[in-house]
Amino acid sequence: MSMRNLAIIAHVDHGKTTLLDQLLKQAGTFRENQAVAERAMDRNDLERERGITILAKCTAVEWEGVKLNIVDTPGHADFGGEVERILSMVDGAILLVDAAEGVLPQTKFVLGKALARGIKPIVIVNKIDRQDARHEEVHNEVFDLFAALDATDEQLDFPMLYASGRQGWADEVIDGPRKDLSALFNLILRHVPEPGLDATLPFAMNAAILESDNFLGRILTGRVEQGVARLNMPVKVLRPDGTQIETGRLTKLLTFRGLERVPVESVQAGDFIAIAGLSDATIPDTICEPSVMAPLVSVPVDPPTLAMTFRVNDGPLGGREGKKVTSRQIRDRLAKEAEGNVAIRVTVSTETDAFEVAGRGELQLGVLIETMRREGFELTIGRPRVLTRTNEETGEKEEPFEEVLVDVDEGFTGVVVEKLSIRKAQMQDMRPSGGGKVRITFIMPSRGLIGYHGEFLTDTRGTGIMNRLFAGYQPWAGNIEGRVKGSLISNSDGEAVQYALFALQERGTLFVNPGDKVYEGLILGENSRENDLDVNPIKEKKLTNIRAAGKDEALLLIPPRRMSLEQAIAYIEDDELVEVTPSAVRLRKRYLDPNERKKNAKRSESAAA
Repeated sequence: MSMRNLAIIAHVDHGKTTLLDQLLKQAGTFRENQAVAERAMDRNDLERERGITILAKCTAVEWEGVKLNIVDTPGHADFGGEVERILSMVDGAILLVDAAEGVLPQTKFVLGKALARGIKPIVIVNKIDRQDARHEEVHNEVFDLFAALDATDEQLDFPMLYASGRQGWADEVIDGPRKDLSALFNLILRHVPEPGLDATLPFAMNAAILESDNFLGRILTGRVEQGVARLNMPVKVLRPDGTQIETGRLTKLLTFRGLERVPVESVQAGDFIAIAGLSDATIPDTICEPSVMAPLVSVPVDPPTLAMTFRVNDGPLGGREGKKVTSRQIRDRLAKEAEGNVAIRVTVSTETDAFEVAGRGELQLGVLIETMRREGFELTIGRPRVLTRTNEETGEKEEPFEEVLVDVDEGFTGVVVEKLSIRKAQMQDMRPSGGGKVRITFIMPSRGLIGYHGEFLTDTRGTGIMNRLFAGYQPWAGNIEGRVKGSLISNSDGEAVQYALFALQERGTLFVNPGDKVYEGLILGENSRENDLDVNPIKEKKLTNIRAAGKDEALLLIPPRRMSLEQAIAYIEDDELVEVTPSAVRLRKRYLDPNERKKNAKRSESAAA
């Protein structure tokens, strides 16, 4: 069967997975009366809860006798590693751009990767049914972006469609019939080239996706780059440097049909394949016949820019809420994650029972921590920090910088520019984007963005939108101020009492409710002043046998500030940790004993001097 391999790429929330729902539906993948969940490709709980794609996933449909292998990719910059490795499997791409939001940072990232691989994308201006759609300006923005990314003349001559993924139509002209997606299917057949790989050579493929299955074990997915894969054929596994690490047999061959993987006897060069039967092969190893001597070329992935320390939970409540609490269990889980996620790097920390986990951003590592929490792990997480490097030519210390694109109402531009300037941001561009909004572009250190997003939403009354993209390394930008306010710290163990919290809420913003378990060193809230303050949250009202003349005051508490996992990680300072368990996210000091904290503060001051 003739086939086409393509990926759907775009900025986060521009409609990739929703469009793919309609492609599957109109290609006849589902029965007429079949109940199908919205965003069918977002299969795990976190993807459904957050409304974003986290993992790249393959599917396949048939159109006019041609098999279309399609890869749904994440749109968030933190999951860029998924996009980079998946582009090696495809010969074409559909670039989605929102008709109102236009070109955003991640659009630039994914398009740059696709153009560098020689792919000639199809551009779709999606969500054309929006009231604030501006298709002509967006078309010009896309063309300018292609030109800025040094696209060839062939790539600049891209075909374009106007579409609404939710309504399930795509047309070549803005006022077309708006009936179905047949124009897109036919354009894919005309524009995306066939794989054109040699089926006469010995079998070889690169592993691009690694998954675990309860019945089949480790499943490796990739594209057959040459030859034919046959069931039970003997194979060997080569590392990118040519080292042989394993031999085995292909005990299971699976290819894609709609949302399912179906077993087959053989798979030709150019088709997507999922294989089982190998215990050590991983991404981006070459799986091939024994006669193949050299590994296939693998695409290098951009290095991590941010790191966190994962430690065992050594607090007083450790081991009470989770099932997996030892450093060995944490190490094995992180090693398994690093094996399947090429954008994550795990090393043993200098601290006891701790591991350094490096990734692309707070969201990527936050998703990993949330996944581990739901699996029953208990751990403590340190403050995120950027990974610096030394420029070999100049000897200067360099740090990662990001391009930050902010959409805010005109009335909030002053406060946003002021706050980001304090964090060493340099404004590159400011222009009105319609509807009383202003679009501002900054270049700033990644370090300055840690912990800023919550403050940004507060400053813009929840109406601002901030997008960011890694822009490379630049010289160290100097000191950046951290959190201004101190913490309210518990000096006792027990359960928080309403009487005590009523007195404490005048001191600042509380994070706990009456009845919550507390211990010495736990952060109860944010102090209204700069210093840390040790307080007693379990103090009860003294009772006497003398009747009071008046009634007791009603102890009304302001609802506590509850933080999500990502907010907690962004909030903490260097001397604080986030305690993560299956049932709670708590903030605590690194050193629980107040005397230890004072000693450590003195050591830090003398070291700085």
